[in-house]
Amino acid sequence: MSTTDEQDDRADALFHALADRTRRDILRRVLAGEHSVSALAGSYDMSFAAVQKHVAVLERAGLVTKRRSGREALASGEVDALRSVASMLTELEAVWRGRIGRIDDLLAGLTDATHDPDTTHDPNRPTQEKE
Repeated sequence: MSTTDEQDDRADALFHALADRTRRDILRRVLAGEHSVSALAGSYDMSFAAVQKHVAVLERAGLVTKRRSGREALASGEVDALRSVASMLTELEAVWRGRIGRIDDLLAGLTDATHDPDTTHDPNRPTQEKE
């Protein structure tokens, strides 16, 4: 697998993990401080197993790490992974800003052409005869 494919797979995992509202909320909580998965489960109107699955998706994406402390699984947020998401979004924004800039330039050129007296057809203006 090429490096580009690996980067694309990583981006897919990150954005998939962040696509869900509950996972984003879990991430916010664990970025603020370590939480047990059972304490997280108490914050949502869903089963413990469902919250565990959300945490697992975040963990696979590298946004959360878990560690065992006795019988509890403690989850904490990975700031560096979140920074990589921000970096990807900044790159995408630059690409789209460039595209929008080129569209603006193209539209400005079209507007200029429609206002240029040499290219605008005026029915009251005499035309030059071709020889």
